[in-house]
Amino acid sequence: MSKPNHILVIRLSAMGDVAMTVPVLRALSVGYPNLKITVLTRELYTPFFRDLPNVSVFPAHVNDEHKGILGLYKLAKQLKSKKIDAIVDLHNVLRTNILKWFLSGYKFVQIDKGRDEKKALTLGNIFKPLKTTHQRYAEVFEQLGFPVDLSNPMFPKKATLSSKLQNIINPKLKIIGIAPFAAHEGKMYPLDAMKCVVETLSQEYQILLFGGGEKEINSLTEFEEIFKNVKNIAGNYSLEEQLDIISNLDVMLSMDSGNAHIAAMLGIKVVTIWGVTHPYAGFAPFNQPEDYALLSDRNQFPKIPTSVYGNKYPEGYQKASGSISPETVVEKIKSIIQI
Repeated sequence: MSKPNHILVIRLSAMGDVAMTVPVLRALSVGYPNLKITVLTRELYTPFFRDLPNVSVFPAHVNDEHKGILGLYKLAKQLKSKKIDAIVDLHNVLRTNILKWFLSGYKFVQIDKGRDEKKALTLGNIFKPLKTTHQRYAEVFEQLGFPVDLSNPMFPKKATLSSKLQNIINPKLKIIGIAPFAAHEGKMYPLDAMKCVVETLSQEYQILLFGGGEKEINSLTEFEEIFKNVKNIAGNYSLEEQLDIISNLDVMLSMDSGNAHIAAMLGIKVVTIWGVTHPYAGFAPFNQPEDYALLSDRNQFPKIPTSVYGNKYPEGYQKASGSISPETVVEKIKSIIQI
């Protein structure tokens, strides 16, 4: 059977998982310049794919137009008009399996999420590195006859900042992005410890704070008001503008969360803080050295990883990442900036 000329790639959410597709799609589009790629994802994430050759986005409006069975049927009809040859499902959830049924005439390949292995990891039956999500994504394209080489990745050039964005940058200082929040408390570094990190680093570097949600924005605004050389980006700039800013960072400090993957897809050095989750589950940011991941003390918290997504943990584990001292975080970031 001949290789497809136009493939549909499905990854609807979450933000970090969508960002993790970008390095793989970049390698795919560079390795196969004649292959047309359409990405089905939420409209919000469209800027992630802005610099990928041969890649366009088809927005999925899963909360309105494409909601429910009838909405997915309508979406399938719309996709059929795009003259697609094959479909790659990097999500593999109920919604995409319903789409698979509606698009039954197409070659359809899906990610193996390794759910059994991940369950064994979180139950403590094994403790070893599993395949990375990036590897799992790449394997799906290989099923279609498109092996993807992730060993020598390419990244976009540093974005040219608009005059609006230039005004927030101090050209005399190295710039550190800090994203202190995550979807679940068990993945977050305690805020009082993070305050120590920000206070120390702001003596020498410019700190740009990232996040979302009203409560988070209020906390970050407080940091901005207390410390010098600190600017809150959250809630003040579009995703497109935030990508431009992140591409100009010297290093990003993030939890095991979306901002780590966004910075990594842009080729930025990323230091991650891990609470009740662990890089062994395969969600470490792309192309980062192992020692850039700062891990909670498993002597104190032996059941880590307690879950893949950080939403389940025993009593007393919610502040596990507090076992990583602010001094350790600061030293790691300084050592990377000085490279």
